[in-house]
Amino acid sequence: MLLKILLAMAAFAANSLLCRLALKGMHMDAVSFSSVRLVSGAVALLILLRLPGIRKRPEFNLLNAALLAVYVFAFSLAYLSLTAAAGALLLFGTVQCVMTGWGLMRGERLTWLKSVGMLGAMAGLALLLLPGAGHPSGGAALLMMVSGAAWAAYCITGKKVNNAAAATAGNFTLAVPMALVVFVPGGTQVHADSVGLLLAVISGALMSGGAYLLWYSLLPQLSPATASTLQLSVPCLAALGGLVFMGEPLGLRMLLAIALTLSGIGLVIMADRRR
Repeated sequence: MLLKILLAMAAFAANSLLCRLALKGMHMDAVSFSSVRLVSGAVALLILLRLPGIRKRPEFNLLNAALLAVYVFAFSLAYLSLTAAAGALLLFGTVQCVMTGWGLMRGERLTWLKSVGMLGAMAGLALLLLPGAGHPSGGAALLMMVSGAAWAAYCITGKKVNNAAAATAGNFTLAVPMALVVFVPGGTQVHADSVGLLLAVISGALMSGGAYLLWYSLLPQLSPATASTLQLSVPCLAALGGLVFMGEPLGLRMLLAIALTLSGIGLVIMADRRR
């Protein structure tokens, strides 16, 4: 299970890097990137369902598909005006609040070890990102919070699915016409080169479709508080990815922040194992 969690979080982090590369490098506009991301994810998952040994029909859920579409589009559009730091803080802060709040409302009890771990992970994330967050615009900040709330709700509903592959394929498939509704009348000035298309397809087929399928298969085994805290590792992994693949600097503060965040997550996992 731990290996699956690490793979899912690494894919989420890679998704952030791919989006940043496409948008910051002016390889593709945000709406086109999001649309291609959803279409390629749907195609890859539908092909997966046809493979021998799987042979499943997609399970369609309009609410989950809408949550997925809102998350994907709001995420990309918000990053047009947000720094990576501000966006990550708003996104994962919202996810943490919504999922933990939902868990408490449903009767989840936080032990002292899990509480310390969650606070430590949040403190590490703040140390990592706050100095570079700046002062985000109100509209962009609201968009990213909407994206975080949609993703949190998508994770919460994912705890109830019977088959992760069929559910994820159905969600992506239904999200495609929703993407067209945004894309066609939006008057967006389409811009895409071959690099942008490649980044969007990789983001959709592998880092979204494949990773979300893996995450959906894990969610029934995780409490809302644990699931939300685990995702705080994504900015840390993205920072390391930025160092390796984009030549971004990695200073002492960032190393301390990453260590604090991952230590907090480790305490949360330890607390779950003690149950």
